[in-house]
Amino acid sequence: MPAERTAGHVLEIRRTYNVPRERVFAAWTKPQELQRWSAPGDMTVPSAEVDLRVGGRYRIVMQSPNGATHTAVGVYRVVDPPSRLVYTWVWEERAAMADTLVTLEFHQKGAGTELVLRHEELADEADRANHEKGWIGCLAKLPTAL
Repeated sequence: MPAERTAGHVLEIRRTYNVPRERVFAAWTKPQELQRWSAPGDMTVPSAEVDLRVGGRYRIVMQSPNGATHTAVGVYRVVDPPSRLVYTWVWEERAAMADTLVTLEFHQKGAGTELVLRHEELADEADRANHEKGWIGCLAKLPTAL
């Protein structure tokens, strides 16, 4: 049975990009775009699949230099281009874990975009910290795709 969740295991990250929100939204929703940035550090994304509709699924395979893979999967709950995206998130390799929830908001700020990423329902503080490190690593690579 998955670990019980509490409201305290939430992370929120904000970043600003000097491109319109349509461009940032596209980077989160097109497979070829996700392959350019959606893995932290020296990891790569050999495969990304997106069925961008409410109830549609996504699958992102992240690969480390030693060949080990980690695969994030989930279902889209809200698809509201270019302002909001909500989807479940779970590691395919850990199917016994409960889904978590990712909410992305894309706010137009002049000619740029403020991205607000909120990841909720994380199992515990260690899980929150690990996901925060991963998201920060991914978001550091996002500008190269924009």
